[in-house]
Amino acid sequence: MFGKILIANRGAIAVRIARTCERLGISTVAIHSDIEAESLHVQTCDEAVRVGGAPIAESYLNIDAILAAAQQCGAEAIHPGYGLLSENPDFARQVQDAGLTFIGPSPDSMALFQDKLQSRALATQAGVRVASGSEEPLLDVEAAVVDAQALGYPLILKAVCGSGGLGLQRIPDEDTLRKVFPICQSHARLVFGDERLFLEELIDQPRHLEVQVLGDTQGDCVALGERESSLQRRYQKVIEESPSPVFSAMHMGELKRTILCDAALRVAKEAHYHSTGTAEFLMDAQGRFYFIEFNPMLQVEHAVTELCTGLDLVELQLLIAKGSPLPPEAVHAQTKGHAMEARIYAEDPSQDFLPQQGTIDALRFPIVAPGSLRVESGVSPGEEITPYYDALLAKVITFSPTRHQALLTLDRVLAETVIRPLNTNIDFLRQLLADEAFRAGQFDTETVERVLKEVQDGGITEAQRIS
Repeated sequence: MFGKILIANRGAIAVRIARTCERLGISTVAIHSDIEAESLHVQTCDEAVRVGGAPIAESYLNIDAILAAAQQCGAEAIHPGYGLLSENPDFARQVQDAGLTFIGPSPDSMALFQDKLQSRALATQAGVRVASGSEEPLLDVEAAVVDAQALGYPLILKAVCGSGGLGLQRIPDEDTLRKVFPICQSHARLVFGDERLFLEELIDQPRHLEVQVLGDTQGDCVALGERESSLQRRYQKVIEESPSPVFSAMHMGELKRTILCDAALRVAKEAHYHSTGTAEFLMDAQGRFYFIEFNPMLQVEHAVTELCTGLDLVELQLLIAKGSPLPPEAVHAQTKGHAMEARIYAEDPSQDFLPQQGTIDALRFPIVAPGSLRVESGVSPGEEITPYYDALLAKVITFSPTRHQALLTLDRVLAETVIRPLNTNIDFLRQLLADEAFRAGQFDTETVERVLKEVQDGGITEAQRIS
């Protein structure tokens, strides 16, 4: 195993990686900006190195400074966490060129899945269904109009190299397409450094399902069950759970689950993928799955899979990066129980979820039955929340034998969580949990916006929440 690794990230994921490394006896090096020298992830790691100023481009995206820090501290490997540089194939190549191990997939796999059109082509080659869409990248609006006429409206316009739900725009008609195409193209160029766009059939009110896969360098690959990620706001996941409740209510649900996991494995194997990764799908009202993308990294919501399988995905990433085969407990992993995760953000739902800044005076999570709650946070009391970084304060994950118990526990945890004086989205999360359709497992990617409208219209009261 590695003796020392550098964690090229911050916040909750850096803390989470460091704790696994501590259990395994691996020394860790944190990186930090000028304003995070005393942050929780710095305190959790064994060493820390400043990599730049507060702006993210000067610090956590500063590849030269990160590589220099790794060399300075004698780290053998770099773990990118999620977000930031985790899906950047150039960073992975530079890590390898520096004689270090990149704890993640190969740069070639990352580059392949970064390109959504290549991903679609690979899935098709593997025999996995994709939604109808452009076969070539679109560089001007006239080409887009021609594609749209052939495909038929409504459509969704996507950035070829988009990620994290960014770069997506619904297109109901040609007028909208002509209006938003140059705006989306400019945005893609600015955010992703690639102005190519493509069109895809719009699946109406779908479920968003994803499958956790794990592959080693010997060619073995396993699927560790599915996660339900349909509760989204502006394509950003809010509440996730595993397993998905959709299969328990579906005719031949277990067969459908097997088909979904098999599709994810076929995509991963077609790419000769190793490390952790997530194949994402949309499911329509008829129960058909459509591959949309593959995320070559550890997902934010990986904890729900860990709780249902008993595996440590970070530990498995480390083993794979070291060249070890998948251990028997991963190859023969079985899922049990139900896990549900809510993301707590410093944001004000009454002001269109405006991110909040300020110092955390109090931060406290409730004590519940052992094994039924996991909290992943990158902040501590006295820490300042600034506008420079993501507003995520914590993820709270509950685990119980049944979905209903996991949901009740999550609601209780949220109700008893104390974060002062910042405004957070906790009340809104509880309103989502109280929604009758969600409790019944009958929800889709439009549910969050519906509940938000009901809240704004006064449709949900305190008395209707879960007790």
